[in-house]
Amino acid sequence: MQSPLTIRNRKDFLAGLIYLVAGIAFAIGATQYKMGSADRMGPAYFPFWLGVLLAVIGVVVVLGAVRRGATPEGLPLFDWRSLAWILLSVVLFGLLLTRLGLVVSLIVLVLVSSRASHEFRWKGALLNAAFLLLVCWGAFIYGLNLQLPLWPSFIA
Repeated sequence: MQSPLTIRNRKDFLAGLIYLVAGIAFAIGATQYKMGSADRMGPAYFPFWLGVLLAVIGVVVVLGAVRRGATPEGLPLFDWRSLAWILLSVVLFGLLLTRLGLVVSLIVLVLVSSRASHEFRWKGALLNAAFLLLVCWGAFIYGLNLQLPLWPSFIA
């Protein structure tokens, strides 16, 4: 009798499942559009094949995370607190961007989402916010010339 399959690496197993589900969702969603062919691609061609590739990567990662006779490494409990911090930061960014500008809303985004980490440090979060602010300014305002408010309307 063969020993059952057990999870050898829980992080890889869960990451593979996420890839697999996302890939299948993209591939199924893309079927709502015209596929086309490799020489005349339709709007569904790229998302469909990207979804298939993502699903295949997910299967490979899941299979690499399980094996016969391995010592089981139980699945971790889902960290709802971290998910709540990240979702809150994205919602706040969306609500604050037009009112308080890119600088303030991006700093709020980074500081609030950083609270999701169990290794949160103010210095690291502020340095991350400053770096991300420079990258976003360079890419979106300077590079793409998007008309995003940089500062709050009562300052500008």
